[in-house]
Amino acid sequence: MMVRRLILVFTIGCGIAWAQQPIGTVGVQNANIAGALEINNGRAILVGNTTVTARDHTAEIELKRGGTIRVCATSGLHLTSGQGAAGTAPLMLALDRGAIEIQMAATTQDMVMTPDLRFTMRGDGPLDLQLRVTRNGDTCVENRGALAPVLNIADQFGEAAYELKAGQHVLFEHGSLKEVVDHESSSCGCPPEPAMTVADALLNSGNAGTPGDPKTAAELHPFPAAISAGLAPAPIPEAPAGALHEQVTATLNSGDSPDSTTEPPAKPEAKSTTTEATANAPQSTTAASASAPAATPPRHGFAHAIGRFFRKIFGS
Repeated sequence: MMVRRLILVFTIGCGIAWAQQPIGTVGVQNANIAGALEINNGRAILVGNTTVTARDHTAEIELKRGGTIRVCATSGLHLTSGQGAAGTAPLMLALDRGAIEIQMAATTQDMVMTPDLRFTMRGDGPLDLQLRVTRNGDTCVENRGALAPVLNIADQFGEAAYELKAGQHVLFEHGSLKEVVDHESSSCGCPPEPAMTVADALLNSGNAGTPGDPKTAAELHPFPAAISAGLAPAPIPEAPAGALHEQVTATLNSGDSPDSTTEPPAKPEAKSTTTEATANAPQSTTAASASAPAATPPRHGFAHAIGRFFRKIFGS
């Protein structure tokens, strides 16, 4: 909320008319774009207040003023342009979570923001900035290059400040300027994307037309480095191959028949063997005769009853 409010203030202060000028372009195949934009030859022209969210690949924004901004995989970046006195439109970049890499000629009117911190340039100069914000607020900043401008960093409430010189690489734990890890060694930019070998390229092209083998984007473009850096959620682990799985199937019945979920009674085992049948042959015959049910008398129909009636009258 604080970031969006400052974006609005930045836009009003720099002039609404100039804010509608194009900021840059980005390929629509690598990012989801929200806001004012135009599509031309597969690239989105960013106009005014725009949000670019990279998919499973890094999305590169080509700035109209010169330079590029690389939005790392699964990261979201808000861009707003204003009106500058010298003709160069000032740019404000707001990163909620994820990582970006900025390479441009920065001015003192430019601004970079995170949910906890605000970055401004003390002077004009070539900016090569790598910035990463994790889920818990840890903010990694690397001001690359010997000629990079000094960055003035302040928290959103103005209670603390920090000066980041050219070539410095630090980590602000939980986004706090009072908890600084100097000489940070972890990368602040985009995680390296897996390189595809010639053999993999030939294999993928040969299997491109194979039906019945759908693959998700995560399978086609594995990106474990983004997960470890906190840029993407961890996938649900799959069961190991060969593991046994239990499957229960039950049918619900609404009639008077027994419930199908109840196990049927066990069938009695057959006890007749060749030895027992030979030894008990005489007894089995008698038992069979005794246990045999009595023959049911045949049922007679209506015609038979009429016949018996006439036989009783006339005699036979």
